[in-house]
Amino acid sequence: MLSSSDLRTLPTSKELISSDDAPVDNEDQNFIPNYLLFLLEYLWKQRQDWYFAVDMAVYHTTGANPRVPVVPDAFLSLGVPRQKDGKSRNSYVLWEEENIAPALALEIVSQTPGGEYDSKREIYCRLGVLYYVVYNARFWQRDRHLPFEVFKLIDGDYQLQVGEPFWMPEIGLGLGRCALPDDPLERETLSWFDDGGDRLLSEAETEHQRWDSERQRSEHLTQRLRELGEEI
Repeated sequence: MLSSSDLRTLPTSKELISSDDAPVDNEDQNFIPNYLLFLLEYLWKQRQDWYFAVDMAVYHTTGANPRVPVVPDAFLSLGVPRQKDGKSRNSYVLWEEENIAPALALEIVSQTPGGEYDSKREIYCRLGVLYYVVYNARFWQRDRHLPFEVFKLIDGDYQLQVGEPFWMPEIGLGLGRCALPDDPLERETLSWFDDGGDRLLSEAETEHQRWDSERQRSEHLTQRLRELGEEI
């Protein structure tokens, strides 16, 4: 725990950069985290105690320099406000967030390895990130790993978990791979799932499902009236 004197020597969020400005080398690094974010904004629209960020710097005091952040492709924190002091965050500064570490960090492996299996993993472990997810759809054979891996922090170290979609009870969500049915590009992505293993639907999908159910009910009623000899 940082003392008040330690806090006075640390930089504020206004002084720190928001990301490392490293360019992505495939569109998955943009598409997948943002899909998870937009879906969560619908699923948890009534909640104000969470924060999900894409490509945002996380500043901490577990390294050699508190001005050097770790930048996940995405992360989810619980028990923090959706906005900081009524404003959007520029970065996630642990000493300004009551030292609440992300509950989940996501890394998407690119053509150029970025320490997903070693240096970043060690940082997230020190920070106390409960779940660390590595998505490696393209280069998993090169890296000798599985395409989708979930690690859970147990007794101070990460242990590979089994099952997909993988249910995370502490978060109240599952995470796994899927293909979105209405995506014309037929891309594989990650999505949130419920505890029964069913994919959680977006607002548009929910509305479409409701409309389709009403249409089927109407067609069934029409067919039934015809069988009874009623004019329609």
